[in-house]
Amino acid sequence: MITEEVRLWKLTRRHVRERLEQGLIKGAILPTGSTEQHNEHLAMEHDTASAAHVAYQAALQLYPQTVVATPMAVGISEHWMEFPGTLSLRPETFFTVAYDICESLKRHGIEHILICNGHAGNGPLGNQVEEFSQKLGIDIQFASYWAAYSKELVDELMESKDCPAHAAEFETSFAMAAFPENVQWKGVDYEAANLDIKSESYAPRDPVYFRAGRDYATPKKGRVMADIAIDWVANKMQEMMDG
Repeated sequence: MITEEVRLWKLTRRHVRERLEQGLIKGAILPTGSTEQHNEHLAMEHDTASAAHVAYQAALQLYPQTVVATPMAVGISEHWMEFPGTLSLRPETFFTVAYDICESLKRHGIEHILICNGHAGNGPLGNQVEEFSQKLGIDIQFASYWAAYSKELVDELMESKDCPAHAAEFETSFAMAAFPENVQWKGVDYEAANLDIKSESYAPRDPVYFRAGRDYATPKKGRVMADIAIDWVANKMQEMMDG
């Protein structure tokens, strides 16, 4: 079991300098997530926490070749701004921050960067990474970690047959397995909340997702799904470093 530190923000400058001087660090994983509503029962950090968890565990598998860059904890979440507590960046701001982090890593000699995404709203960043790569002259790729799951796998493991959905069976299971303190059922009474959701496209799905999280989510499902994503991200990062 690897116990060394791979999270960049936990390392000292000596740690980073010595690993770079020894040629040990070949790549970096940059988690991107959000701070946004996750129904009545999940913490708003879920997308960031899940992407960071997958990135961290994948980097441990690849130690000492890979570090985890500081997660981008606010994403493109304008579509959730009717729910208090949600934070959102303009797409151009989000892209600029991601680029600047990649540039910082490149200036330290890291030539392979995998952006491990945990929030569907950040998807447009995937259309920017080719330009990032060309400008910086390094290998940058983007992947939402749930791309690891085939439809057949989702149908087999999820009673709702739905993934990633939003704070439903999958995300609730993931949280129950990886950070159970973020699943907060105490005091939740969905019907009594009398929610007046303005989004016509999302309003009918919110109660469906809530019930799927409440009725179907289990820590075991979360562990299985998390492990699959971790291995998938680790393999993708290894392929990048192998060229």
